[in-house]
Amino acid sequence: MTDTVQAEVIMSFVVSEELAFRIPVQLDFASADPYAVRLTFDLPGDAPVTWAFGRELLLDGLSQPSGEGDVRIEPASPTHLSDVFISLQVGAERALFRVSAAPLVAFLDRTDRLVPLGKEEVCDTLEAVLDQILTEAPAG
Repeated sequence: MTDTVQAEVIMSFVVSEELAFRIPVQLDFASADPYAVRLTFDLPGDAPVTWAFGRELLLDGLSQPSGEGDVRIEPASPTHLSDVFISLQVGAERALFRVSAAPLVAFLDRTDRLVPLGKEEVCDTLEAVLDQILTEAPAG
């Protein structure tokens, strides 16, 4: 059985400076993949889309611009923790989301209680050892 952390947050899908749509976004974390978080966007009229990226990227992006390539996260204000921008890009297509930092901090806190940052490999090793023990245990 895999332990997970899930949360639904409301994000603003920013189309332009004048236009944004509020949408629910599902955040997921699984102890079986402790380095990653997943964001699932269910935009009206489209199939749900899931993005996976590093948990540390999300944490770092709360306080400073972070990420290279397809996923970039940065605070909306350099002086105080309020909102965060999450930019996702595929080729020339880009989606920009704005979200309050508070639910992200709460989500990351819950993931840290399940698998503390920096202890990911210990959990992976323990799970592998337990799997080996259970696989080799005699039936009875």
